[in-house]
Amino acid sequence: MTSIVRTEAVSGQSGRPAHPGPSDSTGREPLADGRSAQPAELAPRARLFPSLAAVYRAQLSRARVARIPLLFVATFQSVGIMILMRGVVDGGSEARAVVAGSSVLVVAFVALNLLAQYFGQLRAGGGLDHYATLPVPPASVVLGAAGAYASFTVPGTVVTAVAGSVLFGLPVTHLWVLVAVIPLSGAALSGLGAALGLLAPRQELATLLGQLGMSAALLLGVLPANRLPEPIGWARDLLPSTYGVEALARSFDAHPDWALVTLDLAVCAVVGVLSLAVATWAYRRAAVR
Repeated sequence: MTSIVRTEAVSGQSGRPAHPGPSDSTGREPLADGRSAQPAELAPRARLFPSLAAVYRAQLSRARVARIPLLFVATFQSVGIMILMRGVVDGGSEARAVVAGSSVLVVAFVALNLLAQYFGQLRAGGGLDHYATLPVPPASVVLGAAGAYASFTVPGTVVTAVAGSVLFGLPVTHLWVLVAVIPLSGAALSGLGAALGLLAPRQELATLLGQLGMSAALLLGVLPANRLPEPIGWARDLLPSTYGVEALARSFDAHPDWALVTLDLAVCAVVGVLSLAVATWAYRRAAVR
């Protein structure tokens, strides 16, 4: 017995033509309802905060091993400076200035000096090309790296402040001010360090500028302001870390003037925003060259 099977059933294209259907003027085949197929849209650009978190975690894990020895050096350096100054400063406002300046110096060593060297190395070695290819906002790269470097200063700054308070007999009641001083000073100094590293035409010059910035934080921050000549005092007012030093120094008083402490922290925050904005602009400028 012979069975007859339709050709369309054998080919699996029952009711359809064997050749492709007509296409429109753009070369795209029409859909079932007659509309022309559209190309798939690109994925949306990464948002700022998720990108910032990703860069921060990457930088934190990268620098965890390499920067811990340097953080120990920064802490040892600041404690050593306080021990030396103990021989010439007995107490009072000068002792408060020495302890506050030495504590913020840890932030300057890591957030300003090391970050300037890091971005200078990235620019010289072509590392910025890698970041430029990522679909992330430029601000997330700068803020993520700055936040990671500033985070490493927390243990050293706390240890230095506590050790200085014990060494000079200062109260530790209001050391919780470090919760605001460290991130605000870190933001201001990190932005400055990143801008120096990105704007320096050579890696060696970025290293030099970072060292000079840390030296300025040492001389203008640790030495009591009333012992500085007036022109140098003006330069001290221009240093971003000065206002963090002043806020921490005022917190050592028996009855701190919280209005002045808040004002110093507010100025430090404004300087931090401006310095990070300059660093972001410097990153865009360096990434396209």
